[in-house]
Amino acid sequence: MDVLIGQFLDHAILERGLSENTRDAYGADLASFSGFLGSRKLRSFNEVTRKHILDYLMGEKARGLSVNSISRRLVAIKVFFTFLQHEGLLDNNVTEAMDSPKLWKVLPGVLSTREVQRLLDAPTGDDRMALRDRALLELMYATGLRVSEAAELKLPDIHFDSGYIRCMGKGRKVRVIPFGDVSRGHVDRYLSEGRSQFLKGRSVPQVFLTYRGTPFTRKGIWKLIKDYARVAGIEKPVSPHTL
Repeated sequence: MDVLIGQFLDHAILERGLSENTRDAYGADLASFSGFLGSRKLRSFNEVTRKHILDYLMGEKARGLSVNSISRRLVAIKVFFTFLQHEGLLDNNVTEAMDSPKLWKVLPGVLSTREVQRLLDAPTGDDRMALRDRALLELMYATGLRVSEAAELKLPDIHFDSGYIRCMGKGRKVRVIPFGDVSRGHVDRYLSEGRSQFLKGRSVPQVFLTYRGTPFTRKGIWKLIKDYARVAGIEKPVSPHTL
């Protein structure tokens, strides 16, 4: 793979007339990417998938690279893969369908496994609030629910026997999402032991309720997650989308 990168860099100077500085920048970016691929035991650029590239860029963001640097690295990979395709050295250019580098400005922060566990463990105790909050965090983490989907989730949407939930996603499209035993256990306990204490005799279809017994808003869930991130001692920016 390093040989192909070298051929591309020579091409960048001889055929495209790029400056030495641009060549060096491409070289550094592609060397970093090649090192990542080596750590994943990949031996050919034909083995690279879109997910490999996304994992690499997300890892660079977690390392503290600026948005401009991440954008530059994606550009270098896209130009390089286009070169390989034109030379008949690449079966499928997976970068063609990738987002514009500008969109990397809104990438969510990345949490380590240990940080995720600290966040999930932040609600402590057996009171109604702790049961609700742990169930909410576990379910969002297990299913990737958007904050609006979590706020609007209703009791009939949870299918414990089959292990999935149904929710209304973007564009009013129904999504069916499986969830595992851990999150199912926390949601089941919240529904059986905690939720009725929020209702105060009323009937509310939404699963997650505020202390007033009303459905959560998107802003309310956002604040709850950020508060628990502080309790967990997580200094990185954390939002519902992070989960």
